[in-house]
Amino acid sequence: MKFTELPLSEEVLAGIDKAGYADCTLVQETVLPISLTGKDVMVQSKTGSGKTAVYLLTILEKYSRNSSSAALIVSPTRELAVQIEEDAKILSAGFPDYRIGCFYGGVGYKEQSAELSSGLNLYVGTPGRLLDFAKSNKLDFRCFDTVVLDEADRMFDMGFYPDVQSMFAQMRKSEERQTMLFSATLSTKVRNLAWKYMSEPEEIAVQPEEITVKKITQELFHVTKAEKFQLLLSILKKQNPASCLIFTNTKDMAVEVAKRLVMNGYKAEYLMGDMPQTKRLKTIDRMKEGKLPILVATDVAARGLQIDDLELVVNYDIPEDFESYVHRIGRTARAGKSGKAITLACEEYIYGLEPIENYIQMKIPVVWPDEVGLEKVDDKSAGFHYHSRRPQQKRAERSGERRRNSSRKPGKPAPRKNSGYEKPAQENEKEYAKLSRMSLEERMEYYRSEFGGDDAKKPAKSPIQRNAQRTQQKKAADNKKKPQPSKPQSEAVKRPQPAKPMEGHTAEVKSARKGIFARIKAKFFGE
Repeated sequence: MKFTELPLSEEVLAGIDKAGYADCTLVQETVLPISLTGKDVMVQSKTGSGKTAVYLLTILEKYSRNSSSAALIVSPTRELAVQIEEDAKILSAGFPDYRIGCFYGGVGYKEQSAELSSGLNLYVGTPGRLLDFAKSNKLDFRCFDTVVLDEADRMFDMGFYPDVQSMFAQMRKSEERQTMLFSATLSTKVRNLAWKYMSEPEEIAVQPEEITVKKITQELFHVTKAEKFQLLLSILKKQNPASCLIFTNTKDMAVEVAKRLVMNGYKAEYLMGDMPQTKRLKTIDRMKEGKLPILVATDVAARGLQIDDLELVVNYDIPEDFESYVHRIGRTARAGKSGKAITLACEEYIYGLEPIENYIQMKIPVVWPDEVGLEKVDDKSAGFHYHSRRPQQKRAERSGERRRNSSRKPGKPAPRKNSGYEKPAQENEKEYAKLSRMSLEERMEYYRSEFGGDDAKKPAKSPIQRNAQRTQQKKAADNKKKPQPSKPQSEAVKRPQPAKPMEGHTAEVKSARKGIFARIKAKFFGE
C-alpha cells in the first residue's frame, strides 16, 4: 500500500516525502486505517517494523484537522525519546509552526522547563521526568487528547508501571482521548493497563510469531574466553563494516573491548547507562553521522537506538536474558533492509544459548573460523584487561597510599600506582589452550562437567577462580603431608594457662594479698 492511498492531508504527505517513505510497512498498512479514525489501538509488533511512523502520522493528521490538539508520547529510555523527537521533526516538515519538546532525566531542569513554558504541540519524554514536571505544576496531563505508550513491555520491565499508572490517573477520561499502545509482547501487565485506561482498544498483532527479522544473517562462533577478542579482530578484518555495534554484558567489558580496539587501530567508543547524558547523546550522534564506525555498548543501547544502514551487530557476550538477543540483533536489518548478527559463545555465557534458541525457535547456524576464511590478526593489546575502580575503592586506595607514603624513608621512590590493567596467569592460558584444542562435542562435555550438576543455575566460576581454588586446596594438602618438627617439652606450650586465684604463689604473697584486701574493705566499707 502507498501512503497516498491513506486519508492523509497534503501537509502530512509532504513530511512523508521528506522522510523518503513511499510504501507502507505491514504494521503501517494494518494499523493506520484504524488509528486515523481516532480509535484506541493496542499493537503487538516487533522492533524495526516502522511503528514509530504509525503514531506520529496519526498525531500529525489529527493536528491538521485541529490545530489545538496536543499529544504525549511516553518512552522507556532517553535514547528512544530523542529518536522519536528526531523522526517527528522530519515528518512534521509540512507544519512550519509545529513545536516539539523532549523531556528526560540526566540533564538540568532549566532548559526543559523553559521549553515547557513556551507552549508545545507534541511532548516526548520518559516517565520520571514527566512526573517531576507534573508535581511542580509545570505540566498538566489533562491537556493531552492523544497519548502514546511506546515499548510498553520494556517500560514495565524497567519498573515504570506505577509511574505510568500515576500519569493516566491525572489524565482525561479514556473516552475523551485517543490512546495508542505499542509493545513487542502483550504481557499481563500490558493488557491490564489497556483494559483499565483505554476505551475499547482494537488489539492488533502484526506477525507476532516472527520473533527475529528474516533478513538478518545470524552466525555463531564457539570460542574460549581467552581467544574471544582475537576472533573479534579477525571478524572485523574480514567483514570490514562501515558501521558495527558490539554488545557486552558488563560495563567493564564494554570499556575493555573499546580500549583494546583503539589499541589495534580501530576508531571505537563505548556506551553505557551511567555515562553523562550529554556524552551519551554525542556518542550516538557521531555513530549516526558515520563519524564513529564501531560502538561498544551494554544493553542500554539494545532498545530505541536507530542507526541507518547498520551493517553488523556482534554479541561479544551471549546475553543473559534471552529476549535481549532479539532486541540486540534488531538494531540491524531495520525498515526491511538486510544485516548480519554474529554471536561469540564462550565458556562463561554458554548456558544462555539454549534459552535464546528456544525463544527464537531456531538453531543459530554454527560456523568455524577456518570455514569462513578468517585470518589470525596480531593483537597489539594481548594480555591486558580493564578493571574499573569504584569511588569508594579510589578513596580507600588514596588514604592507604597516604599512610604508606608517610612512613617512607627520604629518597625512597613512591609506590607505583595501579594502571588498571593486569596480565592473565600462565596457568589460565594453559587451560584456555587446552579448550581450544577440543572438538565442539568435547568442549560441550567439558562445560557440562565443570558448570553443570545441581549448581547449574548458579553463576559459573571462571577458570581463574577455579585455578585459585585448586591452588589453595593443593597448598592445604601439602601442609598436611609435611612432618611437623617435634618440640621440647618446655616449649610445647608457649602461652601458659592463667592460674586460678591464689594458686602458684608462696605463703608470703598470699598473706600480703589478704592484708591488702582487709585494708581496702576497712577504708571503703567501714569494716
